[in-house]
Amino acid sequence: MTTKSAAAAARATVYGHPRQGRDRELKKAIEGYWKGRVTAGALRSTAAELRRANWRQLAGAGVHEVPTGDFSYYDHVLDTTVMVGAIPARHRGAVAADALDGYFAMARGTQDVAPLEMTKWFDTNYHYLVPELGPDTVFSADSSKQVAELEEALALGLTARPVLVGPVTYLLLAKPAPGVAAGFDPLTLLDRLLPVYAKVLADLRAAGAEWVQLDEPALVQDRTPAELNAAARAYRDFGALTDRPRLLVASYFDRLGDALPVLAEAPVEGLALDFTGPAAANLEGLAAVGGLPGKRLVAGVVDGRNIWVNDLEKSLATLGTLLGLADRVDVSASCSLLHVPLDAAAEKDVDPQILRWLSFARQKTAEITTLARGLSRGTGAIAGELAANRAALASRATSPITRNPAVRARAEAVTGADARRSQPYAERAAAQRAHLGLPLLPTTTIGSFPQTGELRAARADLRAGRIDTAGYEERIRNEIREVIAYQEKTGVDVLVHGEPERNDMVQYFAEQLDGYLATRHGWVQSYGTRYVRPPILAGDIARPEPMTVRWTSYAQSLTSKPVKGMLTGPVTMLAWSFVRDDQPLGETARQVALALRDEVEDLEAAGTSVIQVDEPALRETLPLRAADRAAYLDWATEAFRLATSGVRPDTQIHTHMCYAEFGDVVQAIDDLDADVISLEAARSHMQVARELAAHGYPREAGPGVWDIHSPRVPSAEEAASLLRTGLEAIPAERLWVNPDCGLKTRAWPETRASLESLVAAARTVRAELSGS
Repeated sequence: MTTKSAAAAARATVYGHPRQGRDRELKKAIEGYWKGRVTAGALRSTAAELRRANWRQLAGAGVHEVPTGDFSYYDHVLDTTVMVGAIPARHRGAVAADALDGYFAMARGTQDVAPLEMTKWFDTNYHYLVPELGPDTVFSADSSKQVAELEEALALGLTARPVLVGPVTYLLLAKPAPGVAAGFDPLTLLDRLLPVYAKVLADLRAAGAEWVQLDEPALVQDRTPAELNAAARAYRDFGALTDRPRLLVASYFDRLGDALPVLAEAPVEGLALDFTGPAAANLEGLAAVGGLPGKRLVAGVVDGRNIWVNDLEKSLATLGTLLGLADRVDVSASCSLLHVPLDAAAEKDVDPQILRWLSFARQKTAEITTLARGLSRGTGAIAGELAANRAALASRATSPITRNPAVRARAEAVTGADARRSQPYAERAAAQRAHLGLPLLPTTTIGSFPQTGELRAARADLRAGRIDTAGYEERIRNEIREVIAYQEKTGVDVLVHGEPERNDMVQYFAEQLDGYLATRHGWVQSYGTRYVRPPILAGDIARPEPMTVRWTSYAQSLTSKPVKGMLTGPVTMLAWSFVRDDQPLGETARQVALALRDEVEDLEAAGTSVIQVDEPALRETLPLRAADRAAYLDWATEAFRLATSGVRPDTQIHTHMCYAEFGDVVQAIDDLDADVISLEAARSHMQVARELAAHGYPREAGPGVWDIHSPRVPSAEEAASLLRTGLEAIPAERLWVNPDCGLKTRAWPETRASLESLVAAARTVRAELSGS
């Protein structure tokens, strides 16, 4: 049993909050600043007002301790790089000349200077800017952002807790800077970094911080004894500081495992732990180490990454158990609410039955404060909320919306033969070369072309009734004609229709599949000013009719060159959606794969000879613990093969992946059995090509030679140089030439110039290979 006083101490808090504002005001202000339409002062004013609005809303909802420092113009890891002074040499001049412009130069690059590499934040679809470190890196403390935001919150009369990326996670996320000798381990810089963090902590204490949160999510991954010892040393040193706030060390996304006793024994005042999904194992682990006597525990019992209502009674039971394992238990989400949309109440078009099942950031905040109140005052104090919650959970569990017997019967009838091509790759490759007649080093793009303001306006006009469907479709046809004509003129070998009709590579399909639900305001940050609206997977998945055949066939009618059919793969359809949590992911993936299989076969029947099924999320969704990966990769690769294996041998299946650490999934890439894979490689200087070669990857590949997430235009020689690097790992007869990713976010002028550089590079290297 726990004491009444321990239960009474329960308070509500969160680790972070969506940054964009209700109408994505931050995105609009930043992009206006980039275009010269918004001044730096106006941008800062918008950002400050958004922070204040977030804090006031949280406090008004009953959050006792609001987070500061989680707000960012672009990325919180980049903010940490600035805080510790780890500015790459190539950006120091820009940062010294203008801190804000230099910050954005690190994020996006300039025409003359490449940006920092970007990759996924653990197993989420959020992208962070990778720190570049080397043995000569000199750290220096710049706590100005963190102090200023804390002081803003304190000035409002709020209790505030600064949130920082912890030093161990920061170093484990870093990579050796360009030119640093292979084998350099950024973690060797820990002793150099800790005094900088100590200075920041002292500055925050002086500014009024009672607690500071240090996020160490990297410790939920498999870590070596040396890495765990580094974490123990870091927090032992922090614990010994005399001029610091109380420290709350946070982890999330998975169970801590061997790192849990390290943090439990550290001389810090509190831990914040995730108790959802696989991280529920932290409860058993905490009991095994004897709990946290004398310490504060912030319990993440509300899922911060999905959008379904919390089971309040189940969470209260977990919290009740935790009361006996710590001196004080507070309530939070499992991680920052950055990963969910802002407010489900804004979704006026959602079926009211389904709406009661949904919980976005504001609803999750209410769940957290309800749980804290129930833990402190007893269930009688929240009886109404518990009754409404039970009714919502029962409504979802029994709703016919969630189950389609025909879909389930088809999925259960799948056999192993359904997920295998009819011929091995070598035979398929010969048939495809004969059928397609492509040159050495064939050029292509990943799928999308710029989504211009005119295209977005056309969609808005259609929604508003200012144009009819016929008028909208004529605009789409005009865009496809222009895209095809431009590619032919430029000399691209395998064309795309440019996807002008698509709002998003997942949402577009979700809107045409039974079982999915699209939102109107459910924006979530992917990177920088790029926001997506992940659809909600609420029921069993079926394809009522073809989704892409019409526009792909129209594009093919305009050219004699092959036009790729473009689909989003089953894993990515799940990863970039809010998935149902009432059945295993593998079962849902099989349903999506079967819907896509029908589309692939319809494309082929309509004359499409090259079909690309994108799986950029294959690596992103990889479980953080190695012990969990084999089961995931089994169903993930099977789902891709199930979607693509029904075609003839001479139909060429492509896939695409971007912005992830591919070395961890090279065997899975092989197991997909795609004929061609295109991959992000420009920022990482063809690292993936070397990884494929080391694995002995036998199929065709296109490591990107143009970084499309930067506005800079590569020269033909720069692209040719990357291409030559790729040829050191991949034979010319198996090497494709393409950008890193789709061109949706780019403007037409830079697209034209960059694509022309890409084609010129391919021609140059072809000539070098032929000796002409």
